[in-house]
Amino acid sequence: MTLPEPGAWGPYLAILAMALATYLCRISGVVLMGFVPLTPRVRRGLAALPGSIVFATVLPLIERLGLAAGLALLAAIASMVLRRSELLALLVGMATVSLARAFGL
Repeated sequence: MTLPEPGAWGPYLAILAMALATYLCRISGVVLMGFVPLTPRVRRGLAALPGSIVFATVLPLIERLGLAAGLALLAAIASMVLRRSELLALLVGMATVSLARAFGL
């Protein structure tokens, strides 16, 4: 195996820099939370965080993709509540959006 030519190090350095930035971002959260006292209010906020991230990600998609995406999300949530299976919820959501699009929604 030979080393890349001197001018070809750019992509490798970029990948290394991105990996380092990712590691620093992840570890900084752990370090900073070491200074925050875990009061009941902070615990409730941390417990609500995953749901708020999902909503912040999904709602703009529903706004852009329309009623079919909203129906698919509701069907997937209902499936998760009833069966607790992520794969089934994914399949139900995909089937719902396909049927909604087939019927012109």
